[in-house]
Amino acid sequence: MKIIDGKSVAASIREEAARAAAAVAAARGSAPGLAVVLVGENPASVSYVTAKERACAECGIRSIPVRMPAESSQEEILSAVRRLGADPSVDGILVQLPLPRGIDEQAVIRAIPPEKDVDGFHPVSLGNLVIGLPGFVPCTPAGIVELLMRSGVDPAGKHVVVVGRSNIVGKPVAALLARKGRGGNATVTLCHTATPDLCAFTRQADILVVAAGRPGTVGAGMVKPGAVVVDVGVNRVPDATKKRGYRLVGDVDFDAVAPVASMITPVPGGVGPMTIAMLMANAVKAAGGPL
Repeated sequence: MKIIDGKSVAASIREEAARAAAAVAAARGSAPGLAVVLVGENPASVSYVTAKERACAECGIRSIPVRMPAESSQEEILSAVRRLGADPSVDGILVQLPLPRGIDEQAVIRAIPPEKDVDGFHPVSLGNLVIGLPGFVPCTPAGIVELLMRSGVDPAGKHVVVVGRSNIVGKPVAALLARKGRGGNATVTLCHTATPDLCAFTRQADILVVAAGRPGTVGAGMVKPGAVVVDVGVNRVPDATKKRGYRLVGDVDFDAVAPVASMITPVPGGVGPMTIAMLMANAVKAAGGPL
């Protein structure tokens, strides 16, 4: 059994993004600019945004912070996004989710011009993904494909089972793995909470991608011996032995599944680092960088 090192693969992608960002800066006299919109002070969101801004600094990408109070109205948020959309110095726009209660997240996402949609959540971006046209791909699904390919696992001709149907991970990663081209050409089965006898499907998988959002969803008896297991989940479970009072686990029972799998991603240190790495790649791509 081999543990897939997401930190190492993500570091390589960030180095590539840094070189591409430097090429953009040399060609046009300004680095790629990524606007990061944060509404409110949700601790998890603040942490994510801080990590993204730190990655921008490391990759030579201009981070353009936009901070708005939690009580901002829908129209105020939309106006801010539209201003960024019209600003030629802004190449990419990211709105940190979730937004405060009462805000229509889809309306805010639709206000981002598709050519600046570095998160890949705009309906145009997702539509392009499904029909195989160029465009921005959501960062976590793109990171999963890169993680597989750069770890020597080509999905082509394999049976991939995806557990989870979210618009952020499950649906787009299924579309990515099924489409023609590099990192695709797999036969994909998409499962979810309404799938009867989930085990009957997961045990068929050559590659099992688990994005259910629930710890312990997949145990050893649900995995075909020798399968490659990609655990997308990040869950906090109480742990009195930890200083923070909790530990992070995935959706897969790692200790039980690892001896059965041929390769498996850990949590943390697997898919997680890939998400920000692919965001950096998308930010450079939005600026016309050579990626």
